[in-house]
Order: sequence, then structure tokens, then C-alpha cells
Amino acid sequence: MGAYEEAVLDYRRRKDEHFAAGGGPVDTATFRGLSYYPPDETWAFTLPLTLLPQDAGAEFALDTNTGETRTMARFGEVTVPLPGGQHTLLVFAGLGEDRPARVFVPFRDATSGAETYGAGRYLDAPVDWQLGGDGPLVRLDFNLAYHPYCAYSPAWVCPLPPRENRVPEPVPVGERLG
Repeated sequence: MGAYEEAVLDYRRRKDEHFAAGGGPVDTATFRGLSYYPPDETWAFTLPLTLLPQDAGAEFALDTNTGETRTMARFGEVTVPLPGGQHTLLVFAGLGEDRPARVFVPFRDATSGAETYGAGRYLDAPVDWQLGGDGPLVRLDFNLAYHPYCAYSPAWVCPLPPRENRVPEPVPVGERLG
């Protein structure tokens, strides 16, 4: 087992321990761990982040599982070289954040509803601002894709991926249904 796979498995183990200790939306009495696809480093990308203007047009209303909306900043775009071809995803940040350490990437793919939560999965992607570089880079590691808390309990309000973030092919890594 390589260092990358060990790191992903350790992250998953720590997440399961956190949930089992009551730090998540699951019933701790019956929780036996989350289900995951096997780690695959080919689904981890470091890519240029194309920033979008942070003016009034950056406000983006994401629908939620409860019918409400959650407003975030449409912060940028990232083009991912997926096996079936390139796909551009919208990247979100909190309103007013001009240099976030992490960005939010909700997405749906061909596994949604069958092998993964029907409403989609999330990525929290770190941003490297590369002082003096050609622009920010974002680390999209689909092995860390996770189900929103509303997948476990209807008490949670979860933003839904916009249509721009619907990937037509399967993303067979990250969290999956049990």
C-alpha cells in the first residue's frame, strides 16, 4: 500500500471515529462506519482555479433539500480532466471571502441515486494561492467526496449541486451508500 492510499484510509478511519463519538448526523448506537469506494489516486487533481468577478453577480442561490435557498459566492471554475473528457465545475465560497483557504464543490455524477446519495456529494477543496505564481491552484481529490449530512437525517439543510456541476459519467471514488 502506498503513502497516498494510507493517507486516504487514515482520513476515513478518523472520520468514522468522529461520527461514532457523536460528532456527526448518525445514530451512534447503530453506526458501524461509512462505506467508501477503494482509494484511487488518479481521481486526485491539482488544477488552476479560474476566479470569477466577485461583484453583485457572484451571489448564487443554491437550492437545498428542504426547498429553501442558500446563497454563496460563485467564486470560480475549475476544469477537471475526467476519464470521459474535461468537465468544468463551479466552485463556491462564503459571501465576502476574497482568499478562502478552502472552496466548496457540490457535484452529482452517474452514481448519484444508485451507488451514492441521490442529491449528490460534496468536496471541500484547499486552495493554494501561490504567492507570485500564475494564479491559485485548487486540490480536487474525489477520494474525499462525501455525502451531505441530509443523507443521514432530514433534520439537516443541505445545498444541492447546481446543474453546471452535474458530471455525466460515474465518479467511482469517495463515500458511497452502504
